[in-house]
Amino acid sequence: MGTGEPDGERRARHNGLVRRRVTAGLLVGAGLVVLGTVFVVLPRMVVEHDLAGVDVTAQDRLKATNDVRTTLVQVVGGLVLLFGAYATWRQLRVNQDGLRATQEGYVTDRFSRAVDQLGSDKLDVRIGGLHALWRIAEQSARDREAIISIQAAYLRTHLPWPPTGPETPAADVHINDIPPLETRAADAQVALTALGVLCRQREQSWVNLSITDLRRADCDGLWFPEVNFDRACMEAAGLYHANLTQASLVSVNLRHADLTTAVLRRARCIVADLRGAKLVRTDLRDADFTETDLREANLRKADAHGAVFHRADLRMADLRGTDLSTADLAGARLSGALASEHTRWPADFDPTAAGVVDTADPGPEPSPLLQPPGMTWQAPPLRSAP
Repeated sequence: MGTGEPDGERRARHNGLVRRRVTAGLLVGAGLVVLGTVFVVLPRMVVEHDLAGVDVTAQDRLKATNDVRTTLVQVVGGLVLLFGAYATWRQLRVNQDGLRATQEGYVTDRFSRAVDQLGSDKLDVRIGGLHALWRIAEQSARDREAIISIQAAYLRTHLPWPPTGPETPAADVHINDIPPLETRAADAQVALTALGVLCRQREQSWVNLSITDLRRADCDGLWFPEVNFDRACMEAAGLYHANLTQASLVSVNLRHADLTTAVLRRARCIVADLRGAKLVRTDLRDADFTETDLREANLRKADAHGAVFHRADLRMADLRGTDLSTADLAGARLSGALASEHTRWPADFDPTAAGVVDTADPGPEPSPLLQPPGMTWQAPPLRSAP
């Protein structure tokens, strides 16, 4: 019994091989004909055309023909190089597209896993998910806005105000009995810190952190421009050197908050509670403090150019060295507020008639490195009535 392949298949394969060889031979022959035409016939035709019947020696004719051939070789070589460069560029683009698709798939997978971790019952898993999202936002600009929104939503849902969870300090607990946010809700502090870092590079405006419980939160040096903190509780929060430019702080509780050297330019602090807050050397230019309670607040050396204090309560506030020269103090209450020779008032304002107490300037401010951070500082009792 034969073990070879059938005769029909063998003949078909043989015929196919013959056809391929014949085709290759024809292509090679055609190529040789083209090359012969280009490098043998064409140079002669060009020389004859250029000479136009002029009688030249055979040596000059040969030299002219060789010059044409040299030029043709350079042209063909240039075309080959150009084609090679184009092919390389195309291959590079294909490789880049493939790499980009692979990276996007990898980022999407990491994003999905990190979001899943946020729903875990374990604190360390949630913190790991928040850090993973933070890392993705720093590496992927197209995912940054979505991650900022996720972090803001995480804070709103995990830290509502007033508090509702059994493990969260009640709203009426004294601020000195409340531990820092990083202690009582470490995952929320991570989300807040990441948000304050990523907001430096965000493209969209207005991040919503309204009605959140941020008591004794650590926000030192973080960026929250155009962030909505309306009706949030940020009592005794550390906001040293924080950027709150154009932030919305309507009806926010910032009692005893440390806003030293912070930036609140054009911020809306309407009907807010800043009793006992530290606003030393704070940038308050063009901020709106209409009907805000600033009793016992420390505004020493603050820049309040163009700030609005319509019907604001500044009784017993420390205004020594504060620049209020272009501030709007219409209806403001200033009885018992402290001022010094370095306090600058509007040209038509009489501080004595308003009940301001003139006292000595305190001199240079102490270094913040020598003071306890705002989120652990023990707030003294307020002398002013609720």
